[in-house]
Amino acid sequence: MEYKPQPSSPPHVQVQPRLIIHGGAGNITPASLGPKLYAAYRSSLLTIVSKAHTYLTTPQSQSDSNSTSSSTKLPSALEAATYAVTLLEDNPLFNSGHGAVFTRDGINELEASVMVSRGQAKRGVGVTGLRHVRNPILLAKKVLEHGRDDLLGRGKKLDNNDGELNVPSAQGHTLIHGPTAEKLARQYGLEMVDPSYFFTQMRWDQHIRALEREKEHKQDMLGAANGVLTATWSKDEYLPQGTVGAVALDEEGVICVATSTGGMTNKLTGRIGDTPVVGAGFWAEEWTEEGDPTSPHKNASRNPLYSPGPAVVLSDALKGLIADCLPSPFLYTPAHQRSSGELSTTRSIGVSGTGNGDSFFRTAAARTVGAIARYSALPSTVALTKVAGPSGELQKSAEDRWGKTGEGEGGIIGLESVVVRDANGNVVETRSEILQDYNCGGMFRAWIDEEGVAYARIFRKDQDIPTSYIGEGKPEDPRVWSGEKI
Repeated sequence: MEYKPQPSSPPHVQVQPRLIIHGGAGNITPASLGPKLYAAYRSSLLTIVSKAHTYLTTPQSQSDSNSTSSSTKLPSALEAATYAVTLLEDNPLFNSGHGAVFTRDGINELEASVMVSRGQAKRGVGVTGLRHVRNPILLAKKVLEHGRDDLLGRGKKLDNNDGELNVPSAQGHTLIHGPTAEKLARQYGLEMVDPSYFFTQMRWDQHIRALEREKEHKQDMLGAANGVLTATWSKDEYLPQGTVGAVALDEEGVICVATSTGGMTNKLTGRIGDTPVVGAGFWAEEWTEEGDPTSPHKNASRNPLYSPGPAVVLSDALKGLIADCLPSPFLYTPAHQRSSGELSTTRSIGVSGTGNGDSFFRTAAARTVGAIARYSALPSTVALTKVAGPSGELQKSAEDRWGKTGEGEGGIIGLESVVVRDANGNVVETRSEILQDYNCGGMFRAWIDEEGVAYARIFRKDQDIPTSYIGEGKPEDPRVWSGEKI
């Protein structure tokens, strides 16, 4: 029988929406957080992932421009991922938006990006050097959504009579910087704020302490040949050098990656990181391949990091957020009995990175994950670990500087979706999988499993925080620190 590739994910094929978020990675340790900050991060991650997943799985009213009738439809992956990131940008615990880190000159310069596996002409865009856009991720979303008209020269012909920069549209550009990007934001009607909006005392204190440590160290090491210390990284203190991000899969099988950051603590003013650069800090794509090379029927083993382990069960308040509108997700759903004939598989992947951005540049980290998965026909979990896991490509990029400069540190989250069809185009099964791995002390992340249980984790599931460090006064339940079900 002649093999005939099937079209990618036709509209009638529905898959279970999924979502995972991250809030940064690096040399995070129990000592660098303490019980109160640990609890604050955990609570914020659970709240944000619950709200975002509720949004993703709640039908929204859709107006039909050709009639007076209206219908309901689940939000797209683009809408859900960017919504999740706005929640992270608005939370001062995370290095993006309100809570972004400072440059060496005491300035907040933000950047963001979005990319979809299919459905948008530009596929992926980034914006950088922002100082006034309240939610950078919304600017990236707008640039992506206007992409087709911009590429065809049918832009809105935005108001350009202010005597400033000539910015009629985003044109065919993928990466847009500084004043030009901010002018687009104003023309798109996005909320602009005074730079003081981004200030938080915690980030300012980190900024000052790191500069002082650097100065003291250089004075102590004057004339010496060894010793490395910069104000962007500390061996003893977690200085944010990562991002926030979300990866969403919608019912039509589209994956969207949304990422936002303030950059590295005490970076040079004007430095551009991996977050807005396609293929470095983020990637999403879809392809069709013969057979089903990553079938769990043939590949029963999975990296144990991806098994949920002990769950963090939602409180009654958080359960209320999702109880009525969160369907029971699934990882694997057979649509028909598997055919003995020839199969074709549509695979989609989306990944978002966080950590030392310059290392992500050197390895083209996000695109490398996709390339390994696609061209080696490996499960995306394996591909991601080869890049972001312990002793992976990111860590190798630091060479003998590993553990001394912050280089190579980081992690990646993502989603993989698989739709398998027989030779007649009938759907045989659909699968999706949460992806996550990191090579450093910890990575802030959260997701909801196939049973509707929310997980928030900073360290690996088998890394308990010692009960002796629980804190002064009344001890907190140590199971909270290890992520056990309580």
